[in-house]
Amino acid sequence: MKRLTAPDFLARKGSGERLSMVTCYDYWSATLLDQTDVDCLLVGDSLAMVMHGYPSTVHADIDLMALHTRAVVRGAPHKFVVTDMPFLSVRKGLTAAMDGVQALVQAGADAIKIEGEKGQLDLIAHVVESGVPVMGHLGLTPQSVLGLGGHRVQARQAEEARALIESAQRLADAGCFAIVLECVPSRVAECVSRAVRSLVIGIGAGPATDGQVLVLQDLLGTNPAFKPRFLRHYAKGHSVVCDAVNRFHADVVSGEFPSREESYA
Repeated sequence: MKRLTAPDFLARKGSGERLSMVTCYDYWSATLLDQTDVDCLLVGDSLAMVMHGYPSTVHADIDLMALHTRAVVRGAPHKFVVTDMPFLSVRKGLTAAMDGVQALVQAGADAIKIEGEKGQLDLIAHVVESGVPVMGHLGLTPQSVLGLGGHRVQARQAEEARALIESAQRLADAGCFAIVLECVPSRVAECVSRAVRSLVIGIGAGPATDGQVLVLQDLLGTNPAFKPRFLRHYAKGHSVVCDAVNRFHADVVSGEFPSREESYA
C-alpha cells in the first residue's frame, strides 16, 4: 500500500473514500498492523491507561509518548503515524510546546494531535507554519476529563452542538489536516463533517464521519468487560490469549512440551 501523507487525508475528504486509523503503542503490534490494510496509526496518550495501568491519560508525558512513538515507527515503517501531545504539554507556552513537538517528530511521528481548540489556535497555526501537520481533537477530550466530570457524550444540546461545529471550523482554518471527533451524537458529527474541509475521524461519533479510529486492544476484544456502545469487538482476543497460555501450561505440566522434535540433539 502507498504510505499516506498529510495532504492525502484532504484528498480522501474530497474523494469520499473513508479512512481507517488504529491506535497502537508498541513495536510488536505495529509490526502486525504494518502488514494490514489500515490507513494510519495513532500513538495515543491512552497508552498511560492501556500499557501502564494509570486511571486516565493525564499521566502521559512527552518522554513517554516519544518512547512509544519510536517503537511504533520502527515496527510500522509503511504507515503514517500520528502522536498525541500529552496533558498540558501545549499549555506551558510556545517554547515548551514546540520543544514537545520537536521531540515527537524527531521520534518519528508524521503528525501530532492536539486536544481542544480554545486558547490553542495560535499555537496550532504556528506548528503548522513550522512544517508539522496537526490533527485536532474535539468532543470528549480525555485530557479534560476532570473538568468534564467523566467520560460522557458531548454536544447533546443544540447550543453545545453549534459551539462544537464552530470550534471545528476554527481548527480547520488554523490548518488542521484532520480532526478526531469523540463521543458526540451522530447527527452532530455529520454536521461537523460537512462543515469543515478537514478530514473528520470519528470514535463514538456515528457512521457519517470521514473515517473511524479504534484502539487495537479494544477492537481485538482483549478486555471483554470494556464494551462502550461505540466499540465493536472484531476478535475474541481475551479467550484466544488465555486459552493459548493455558494450553502451554498444561503441556508443560504433563511433560508434552517440549517434544523431541522441539529439542536440540
